[in-house]
Amino acid sequence: MAALLSAIVVFILSHMIPMRPKFRQPLERRLGRVGFLIAYSILSLLIIGWLGHAFAKAPYVQLWPWSIWAAWLPVVLMPIASFLILAGLSSKNPFSLGAGAQGFDLSRPGIVTVSRHPVMWGLVLWSGSHIPVNGDVAGLLLFGLMLLLSLAGTLTMERVKRRRYSDEEWARMLENTVNIPFASPLTIDWRGIGWWRVLLGAGLYLGLLFAHQPVIGIAPPVFY
Repeated sequence: MAALLSAIVVFILSHMIPMRPKFRQPLERRLGRVGFLIAYSILSLLIIGWLGHAFAKAPYVQLWPWSIWAAWLPVVLMPIASFLILAGLSSKNPFSLGAGAQGFDLSRPGIVTVSRHPVMWGLVLWSGSHIPVNGDVAGLLLFGLMLLLSLAGTLTMERVKRRRYSDEEWARMLENTVNIPFASPLTIDWRGIGWWRVLLGAGLYLGLLFAHQPVIGIAPPVFY
């Protein structure tokens, strides 16, 4: 458990310190913006690998018993999470994580009509849906951390992006967009999103579903 707690502390610090302007700006001047993002991505992947390893090795201390409804929760919510994460990372988005803002077209807003922060909300669904089914201290620590960071990320990102635009520009960009996913279903720009992203999201979900038992060691209830 000590290794898991250490990994969690390092994970939190790795997301707080590099994002502070006093720390990030000198590094971006030295490495360049692309170089900084590459270095930060590699560091994040290494820490996530450590976090996963520490979680797998942590002792099992039960907090509540396993239940079938909790086992089905990720099965039901992960298709939405997979779509949000994949579409968010592959779409032009001036508000959130993804392919960047350059080339974003207000006339075809795409994923931002589903949510301005699709990746963060996808992680919220992933982490939140895995808390009830785990029911142990290590699971609550890991997925609770991811849930809180992802929720906070939607607010932090909003503040950071807001500073880059004037009041008029910001108000114009917010048109036809929402923060909470699918809050305005009638205005979703499915054509701008592209149905191929929906299909790839479904493919990602199926891959995660079938890989869960071989990789994680736990079979989803669809295979019972």
